Amino acid sequence: MEILMAFVIGILFMCATYLMLSKSLLRIIVGTGLLSHGAHLLILTMGSLKRGAVPLLGENASSYTDPIPQALILTAIVISFGVTAFFLVLAYRAYQELGTDNMDKMRGNKGND
Repeated sequence: MEILMAFVIGILFMCATYLMLSKSLLRIIVGTGLLSHGAHLLILTMGSLKRGAVPLLGENASSYTDPIPQALILTAIVISFGVTAFFLVLAYRAYQELGTDNMDKMRGNKGND
């Protein structure tokens, strides 16, 4: 299962890198979302994909699932949601002001630097 997850993570990173290198602002935002999903899967895979009991140590369970990767992923999902929402609002405002989402046209003139 870890080999399959490694291929999925690699494909997500590859697609995210391709999208983030494009000129469209919306594609860059989708690329950052894919990159964060790839990072979430990477954390989950590195924490090992185990099946076990609920992570309650007070009941003297013989096998339990490690709660740390799940907590890290949950925190990362909330942070990536906030960053994506901020990027979308920023892109919408830039599109309203400039009328384009092309990064080359958003750069401006050299005289205005």
